[in-house]
Amino acid sequence: MPHILLVDDEEALRESLSYTLQKEGFTVTIAADGHSAIKQFHKQVPDAIILDLMLPEVDGMEVCWRIRAFSDIPIVMLTAKDQDLDKIRGLEAGADDYVTKPFNTRELIARIKAVLRRREQKQS
Repeated sequence: MPHILLVDDEEALRESLSYTLQKEGFTVTIAADGHSAIKQFHKQVPDAIILDLMLPEVDGMEVCWRIRAFSDIPIVMLTAKDQDLDKIRGLEAGADDYVTKPFNTRELIARIKAVLRRREQKQS
């Protein structure tokens, strides 16, 4: 069962997306801010991360940079920042994919499965 670290400061989104991911067969750990995300990452390394950009304390871009410093775990940014420059910055920071809010849950899950497949093929 793939393990996802879901990082978002919106409680309702965390709860609903966590529930949906679990129904799809994922194990989900949640974090509401950047510090918690980094702690959770070190506590139990996930198979992929869904990462919001606008987080309290440490923003998602900084979380991405810190994780990229030592890991190639797939990161899918999920954020309301939908300007082209934001997307470019997110991808340049090391994100594997970038999804804007509002989003289609089925599409997000398909994108997560795609980055996991690519990682699996790379490791084979």
